[in-house]
Amino acid sequence: MLTTPKTVSVVAAALLAALTAQQACAAIALDRTRVVYNGGEKSVSLNISNENKKLPYLAQAWMEDAQGNKITSPLTVLPPVQRVEPGAKSQVKVQAAPAVAALPQDRETLFYFNLREIPPRSDKPNTLQIALQTRIKLFYRPAAIALDKTQAAKGDWVEKVTLTRNGDKYVVNNPTPYYLTLVEGTAGVKGKAVPFEPVMVSPKGSATLEASAAAFGASPVLSYVNDYGGRPQLQFSCGGATCTGKLVQDKK
Repeated sequence: MLTTPKTVSVVAAALLAALTAQQACAAIALDRTRVVYNGGEKSVSLNISNENKKLPYLAQAWMEDAQGNKITSPLTVLPPVQRVEPGAKSQVKVQAAPAVAALPQDRETLFYFNLREIPPRSDKPNTLQIALQTRIKLFYRPAAIALDKTQAAKGDWVEKVTLTRNGDKYVVNNPTPYYLTLVEGTAGVKGKAVPFEPVMVSPKGSATLEASAAAFGASPVLSYVNDYGGRPQLQFSCGGATCTGKLVQDKK
């Protein structure tokens, strides 16, 4: 049977794709999708684990500011690099430097926590190795605007958020001192989904929802991400060009 160059290319591409898919499963896992660093705390600890049961991995961690620049102050990560044995668990600590006092104390400040896995060097020839990286938001929350556990999970602060219609778009107005990340929307509580790109609205700021306002109707429902990664819903009632919101209560 003759094998054409085209066939060889297809087979090689398939093998590479399979290898890539196999290698793309993260070994170093993080225990959360976001971090809230409360003012007054000396540090916050994050749990990591090596999901690979056969090989040790290095875990490299660092902080970035809101613009994506690597920083070592006012927040730093300890240890910056550590070895995690197969199937083992460990911790990474984010620690505040004295310069944290210079951050705004009337609103949150955004940072990014990064965690990269470094695989052991393979002794096999022609091996494709991929170092996967996790990047999550870290919010520094000053003590003056601290939230208790109930408020952090589903607090009434979010009901201060309003929508303003601008043509066929809604502008989200966030007068609160907290970052607001909107991820899903529907036309009413049980209405049709209205897709849009997730948007993060800064404290005391505004942002436009890139979706048709008409599709949302007169009772838009938006889901936001709370401190624990949950997605409570906020239902708006629109009168004229302005909409006010109320939290959707869970049915027990």
